[in-house]
Amino acid sequence: MNNRLYGKLIFECSRQGRKAYSLPPSEIATHTLPGQMRRQTDAQLPECDETTVVRHYTNHSANNFGVNNGFYPLGSCTMKYNPAIDEETAAMKGFADLHPMQPDDTCQGALEAYYRLQKALAAIAGLSEFTLNPFAGAHGELTGLMIIRAYHEERGDTKRTKVIVPDSAHGTNPASAAVCGLEVVEVKSREDGCVDVDDLRRLLDDSVAAMMMTNPNTLGLFERDIPEIARLVHQCGALMYYDGANLNPLLGACRPGDMGFDVMHINLHKTFATPHGGGGPGSGPVGVRAGLEHLLPTPRVVFDGTAYHMERTGEGIHVGAFLGNFAVILRALTYILSLGREHIRMVGPLATLNANYIKESLKDVYRLPIDRLCKHEFVFDGLADKSTGVTTMDVAKRLLDYGYHAPTIYFPLLFHESLMIEPTETESIDTLDDFISVMRHIAEEAKTDPETVKSAPHTTPIGRVDDVLAARQPVLTYRQLKNAEGL
Repeated sequence: MNNRLYGKLIFECSRQGRKAYSLPPSEIATHTLPGQMRRQTDAQLPECDETTVVRHYTNHSANNFGVNNGFYPLGSCTMKYNPAIDEETAAMKGFADLHPMQPDDTCQGALEAYYRLQKALAAIAGLSEFTLNPFAGAHGELTGLMIIRAYHEERGDTKRTKVIVPDSAHGTNPASAAVCGLEVVEVKSREDGCVDVDDLRRLLDDSVAAMMMTNPNTLGLFERDIPEIARLVHQCGALMYYDGANLNPLLGACRPGDMGFDVMHINLHKTFATPHGGGGPGSGPVGVRAGLEHLLPTPRVVFDGTAYHMERTGEGIHVGAFLGNFAVILRALTYILSLGREHIRMVGPLATLNANYIKESLKDVYRLPIDRLCKHEFVFDGLADKSTGVTTMDVAKRLLDYGYHAPTIYFPLLFHESLMIEPTETESIDTLDDFISVMRHIAEEAKTDPETVKSAPHTTPIGRVDDVLAARQPVLTYRQLKNAEGL
């Protein structure tokens, strides 16, 4: 790009005395701040004209990659297309301009949206009732574990302080258990990638509060022994917790509640249409089986047959004064209603079909450590031919040159060169075929021209970043330095 401003920081575009605005004289009286509240020196802010500002941010926005730009096969995250109708609903003035403290009779539409989503999620999950309190998936995990802890304390069974977590689990599982004050106990996986039931049996006793599981698991494999696992856990007096991060492939096929799970959270921002990134926004509703509803946190929306009300009292735990991110909730409800009961049944089967199509098309050139039917995602262990020295990191960087976002790499930790791919149900066979073609081409490049792959990317604004240096010596503040031109 022939533009001297492209790639620079906004500070580097600054020229003393330039402005990007012109305001009329203030009609409001001026007031002088007390001396102790004023800066001793002027704030270091960029001084740019309007054209420079617009071009600067427009150029940088073109570097952003999302599902509206291209294929985003990020495993374990379900970065699928977000229908425009969901955004339109969330932006409607009647919703966007609400205040969380409005009286119930002035926001019946919003309360109905909350209530209908609660009921829809309960039907989808096979559970009795949901709370929309949690603001993220990890927040939902913590909420669910707090409910489980309250359940045992209510029964006077206070010695149950352990949570069993598979060695293939998402990192938030043990973290959430620790934050809840519970001890994490790891259960091993068998060579086929699923929970070792024999190892589980030796861990179960009257000190176990719950077992946390994702099904399908982090390798994208369905836990075939789930009925026996649930039976064993319940037999010892503990509860089953379902991490809803991988709910996508189950939609229309089976429900966590029917598998024997007692408590679960759902990542609305994964499964129901708000592709996430950069830390948010999120929403992690929590559902419970019959008999645990009284332990759900308040506030919650109830319907008395005539009107909707925000119920703020109850026996449950407390995790927040308000319900979760409203815009994410609106998108999820719009997504569910748009698909309807009959079409939401297609989500899981299509996600599974797409993942298996890519897996089978690439397993001759990428190493597939567990060769069996997967669900929505699967994991390669790098290239099949290890002699080239091309790593998973190199493959991921080279994909950027071809206009694709890289899959998840080096996770899960069960394999040294993990490459986790999740195409989701929304991608066409044309997109999948193009991606397969590029992945095969990179595998061939690794043999014929490995240095090009190892030094990728070549077409992005910056090349290979020194991740170790960035982690050990991060530059967190901007210091203005002038060169010979005064820039």
